[in-house]
Amino acid sequence: MLRALGFGIAGLIGGYVLGAVLGYGAVANFSSNQHDRSVEAAMTACFFFGPIAGLIGLVSGILFSRRG
Repeated sequence: MLRALGFGIAGLIGGYVLGAVLGYGAVANFSSNQHDRSVEAAMTACFFFGPIAGLIGLVSGILFSRRG
């Protein structure tokens, strides 16, 4: 149980960071917003892409710990 928790937390943190960085890059490069593109990219990365990728990482970490 503790192993699954550890892998889940590691997947959550890693997934959030990876999702936020990739989301920031995607929005910054492809947004048509001219006035506050950096703010839009930061908010979307922190509050949309990061949490979704974090949840995917959490589930993946727990499933990975059960395989071994």
